[in-house]
Amino acid sequence: MPGLLRGVARTAVIAGTATTVSNRVSRRQGQRWAQQEAQQQPQPEAAPAPAAAAAPAAGPSVIDQLKELGELKSQGVLTEEEFAAQKAKLLAG
Repeated sequence: MPGLLRGVARTAVIAGTATTVSNRVSRRQGQRWAQQEAQQQPQPEAAPAPAAAAAPAAGPSVIDQLKELGELKSQGVLTEEEFAAQKAKLLAG
């Protein structure tokens, strides 16, 4: 019986070692594939991001500009036609 237990224990150790090595090899291969995919993919989206971020900071929002136009109209500074033209410009652009 001790010989049988020794054989079972030895088999368990060998199987555990094989599993560990296999997992390590699979993990390394997965990392290599991930690195290769990352290197092959172009990254053109990095350049447009700063331009898009700069646009909102350039001036007041459309809503603020519309409020300002409404105030100018209510004060009599702008006529109905001028207000409509300016509003159309803001909403179009």
